[in-house]
Amino acid sequence: MSVLIFADQTEGHIKKASFEVLSYGAALAKQMGTSAEALVLGTVTDDLAALGKYGVAKVHQVANETLNHVDAQLYAKVIAEAVTATGATVLVFSHTQTGKAVSARTAARLKAGIVTGACALPDTSNGFTVKKTVFSGKAFANISISSPIKVISLNLNSFKTVAGEGTAEVVALNVAVDASKIKITAINKIVGEVPLTEADIVVSGGRGLKGPENWGVLLDLAKELHAGTACSRPVGDAHWRPHHEHVGQTGVQIAPNLYIALGISGAIQHLAGVNRSKVIVVINKDPEAPFFKAADYGIVGDLFEVVPKLTEEIKKLHAST
Repeated sequence: MSVLIFADQTEGHIKKASFEVLSYGAALAKQMGTSAEALVLGTVTDDLAALGKYGVAKVHQVANETLNHVDAQLYAKVIAEAVTATGATVLVFSHTQTGKAVSARTAARLKAGIVTGACALPDTSNGFTVKKTVFSGKAFANISISSPIKVISLNLNSFKTVAGEGTAEVVALNVAVDASKIKITAINKIVGEVPLTEADIVVSGGRGLKGPENWGVLLDLAKELHAGTACSRPVGDAHWRPHHEHVGQTGVQIAPNLYIALGISGAIQHLAGVNRSKVIVVINKDPEAPFFKAADYGIVGDLFEVVPKLTEEIKKLHAST
């Protein structure tokens, strides 16, 4: 009986989202009076023993190069076998693209109950009940799991990452790995940008920027904040910005610590992709823009006047520190 946490990696490095889910899994294990252990697939250059500072006692690694690229069906098979081998009764994923693709498949193999998009620790006082977001984050539901093995995927930025002292024991897990059915013909890698799903701060633009030629005002602010850049769907559809920057219900769903929206009205489809941000700042000249209702801070004004002044003040702040 233990809590097994899937720690995702890419290009040999543990992803930032994994630190949050490790902390969550460790807290859950403590609540249940059991141990927290991590699972890593593929070859990794990071020091896996250092994951112990997030509360895990042991790291199981299936160091097979076939697992360096995500194959959801193969991952599900390997993870399910790892759960059986370790005797884990709770399996935890981060609700990332990989987690979404793999968690349900793994649960099906284990005949396990699953809750996706969890936003808090389960209530284990009388059974096992998990709180999750529903209706694109506009409401919550409490779901009880009664199966012997339970699977949870944790929403990004919904649990505080806790790093302390400690070193984990790293052990090789002997699990058979089949040949992947996916053939990679090319990898088009975006370089020089902060990945949206990893960014603490995201600056996003909408049609209020009036055209791609005006995007410099947004990029200057993002550069000063070391932020990722994003856009609304109409901007992506108009090819003002690349498709991978589109955030919203039909694009990338993100949960940064700070989301700054420039010239975005805040349609419900856009809000569904960003409403888990810890702080939302909206800059728009339309005081009736729906986004202001969801914003923590709002500035009613012309972004072409407001944003350069904001960027300049941030530059001054950096210069003085």
